[in-house]
Amino acid sequence: MKLIINWLLSAAALLCVAYVYPGVVVASFGSALMAAFFIGLFNMILRPVLVVLTLPVTVVTLGLFLFVINALMFWAAAGLLDGFYVRGFGAALLGSLIYSVLGVVIDSVIERLFLK
Repeated sequence: MKLIINWLLSAAALLCVAYVYPGVVVASFGSALMAAFFIGLFNMILRPVLVVLTLPVTVVTLGLFLFVINALMFWAAAGLLDGFYVRGFGAALLGSLIYSVLGVVIDSVIERLFLK
């Protein structure tokens, strides 16, 4: 149940990103659901591999390169799906930052709901 609520709220967060920032376009809630699924899948499978492979760069940049990795996951999901568009890498970077902030809020809300 917790996973489904997180997925639905992540899709809603993606719609909020598209509403707030014009560099990200989401056609419908169904597209947002698929995009949230693929972003989560990429973050679960590809992100750890990329973090390990780019560890020296991440250390030299004091962790700032992790923002680039997040943007790449966001941009990759947009490249695979119809109905979810990101206008360039800069838009992916800013969109992924907004999406990450909303994700932190969603995680804290879900933890409070299921803690009781």
